[in-house]
Amino acid sequence: MSEKKLTSSRRHHLKSLMLAIAKGLLEAEAAEAEQERKRYMEEHCPPISMPDSLQELQELCKKFQQKIDVVDEERYDMESKVSKCDKEIEDLKMKVQDLKGKFKKPPLRKVRMSADAMLQALLGSKHKVNLDLRANLKQVKKEVKEEEKDSVGDWRKNIEDKAGMGGRKKMFEADA
Repeated sequence: MSEKKLTSSRRHHLKSLMLAIAKGLLEAEAAEAEQERKRYMEEHCPPISMPDSLQELQELCKKFQQKIDVVDEERYDMESKVSKCDKEIEDLKMKVQDLKGKFKKPPLRKVRMSADAMLQALLGSKHKVNLDLRANLKQVKKEVKEEEKDSVGDWRKNIEDKAGMGGRKKMFEADA
C-alpha cells in the first residue's frame, strides 16, 4: 500500500474524517474540563448562606479574611519558588553557553570620529575638551653622558686606537 499513491479525493475524505474526530475529542475535553471546574468549586467553595444578624455577618467576614490570608501566603510562596527557579534556569543557561564556548559576536562597524569628538562624547557636553597633550607633559632635560676615555674595556680596542703615527691613524680614517 505504501507504493500506491492516494488519490486526491481519498486523501480529502481521510483528512475530513480526522478533523471530525479531532473536533469531537476537543469538545469532550472542554466538557470534561467544565465538569472538573464545577466539582472543584463545589468541593472548595460551599454555597454561601447569608446570615441574618450582624454578629453572624462579622464572623463570616472574619472567616473570609482568614481564607484570603492563607491564599495570599500560598501565592507569595509560589511566586518566590518560581523566581528562584527562573534564576536557576538563567544560571544554567549561562553555564551551558560557557561550556559551548560559542558566543554571538555582533558585527562591528567602523566609526569615523576624531579624538576630540570621542572625548566629548565620553565626558559629556559640559566639559571643554582640549587635545593639546604636549602642554601637559613635564619638561625633562637630557643629560649627555660622556664616556670616560680611561674606562676599563677591551685591551685590543685601546691598542688599535693608539696604533700608528702616534694615535693619529684614527683621525685620518675618520676623514676618509
